Amino acid sequence: MPKYVIERTLPGAGKLSARELRDVSAKSCAVLRDLGPAIQWVHSYVTDEKLYCVYLAPSADLIREHARRGGFPADSINAIKAVIEPATAE
Repeated sequence: MPKYVIERTLPGAGKLSARELRDVSAKSCAVLRDLGPAIQWVHSYVTDEKLYCVYLAPSADLIREHARRGGFPADSINAIKAVIEPATAE
């Protein structure tokens, strides 16, 4: 299944409380349940002003639909072509 990274602008994201982050997560999970097993949220990175989310999905269109239904921004959706890390250099 293709893997994507989604950039979401969310001003003040880094200042969200644990409860607010839980609420955002719960909303995303509810939409994912409605969309079915073809789309999966792997994890997200929260920075000061953005979220960077990693998803498995058959297409970017399904990720856009998730964003639309959840009311989430999806500023960019990019297919991940490879993953590199320090061990890649060995």
